[in-house]
Amino acid sequence: MAAPIQTTGLAEALELLSHPYAGEDLGLADCPVMLVELTAADISQWPDEETADLVKGTPAVMAAVVPADFDLADASKLSEHCAAFDIVLAPSDLPAPLAVPIDEIGPIATAATASPAAAVALVQLLRLSDNRTTADGLVAESLAYSTLQSGPQFQGWLASQPTRLVPNNPEPAVRAERTGSTLRLTLNRPERHNAFSAEMRDGLVEMLRAAWADPSLDGIVLDGAGPTFCSGGDLAEFGTTPDPGTAHRVRSVRSAAFWIDRLAAKTRAIVHGTCVGAGVELPAYAHDVSAHPDTTFRLPEVAMGLVPGAGGTVSIARRIGRQRLCYFALTNTEINATTALAWGLIDRIEG
Repeated sequence: MAAPIQTTGLAEALELLSHPYAGEDLGLADCPVMLVELTAADISQWPDEETADLVKGTPAVMAAVVPADFDLADASKLSEHCAAFDIVLAPSDLPAPLAVPIDEIGPIATAATASPAAAVALVQLLRLSDNRTTADGLVAESLAYSTLQSGPQFQGWLASQPTRLVPNNPEPAVRAERTGSTLRLTLNRPERHNAFSAEMRDGLVEMLRAAWADPSLDGIVLDGAGPTFCSGGDLAEFGTTPDPGTAHRVRSVRSAAFWIDRLAAKTRAIVHGTCVGAGVELPAYAHDVSAHPDTTFRLPEVAMGLVPGAGGTVSIARRIGRQRLCYFALTNTEINATTALAWGLIDRIEG
């Protein structure tokens, strides 16, 4: 594995980044990670707008390392002065939504080496997340996802997958039940662990559009049948869209994320079991998310050569911050309900 590019400090990093070919050297590297070791003075004094833009404009994963002697009483400065970086690493846990343990640099470098194009696309996409509307965010995410679908990492992953047969299920992929002014929408492919298929997406969008047009509805509950809330996109359907352009067009007009966001104030998500990909991204739009104590959460897309594609770069970033989301998505880390609650990914543990 290629080692991440390391610098001795912030001044040296900025000098390197100011070189006209720095972006090309980093962005096309096998392991496009720059590790910047900060001092307490750096955190207190930096950045000015010009140098912050230099860091955020670099086509690489920009990781800041907080010094071991950093005063936790100054943690409020960390958010402001490390905002340009994609990931913040620290020798000890610091307040959300920023830092992850310094030991995680290994998994970060490994992930970037395995899927460099996806890693760079992820950080570039997340840098656009501030002050962005949901609609704009979904378009940007879909364009990045579609571009990566043609890339060598995803194509290699796709070629390595076995042929999957989808069992016939005459039941609707999404079951709707209304009680009074509350509509319960249940993902209903338990034999596939509620894999998010085109049929499920279309059914959910149709029901959410109807809910939007119904002023008598006061509440919407989103849950899943069987042992799993949602195991992510249906792998049996991966690569079956005619071309990436068509895939982007479909995502643009049939977005469950868009409609859950429009109905967020009315929507409560109840998750359990395994939540992967769309199973993490979609419920994060709801105003209230509760999870069973045994629930786990994971974003595997970068490991497949992609970025999250069900709206997660918008919804999860709003809940846990783009830096923690960058680490979560880049490393394919599985977290439990306790960690999800501490991060703000969910609002409550119940059950």
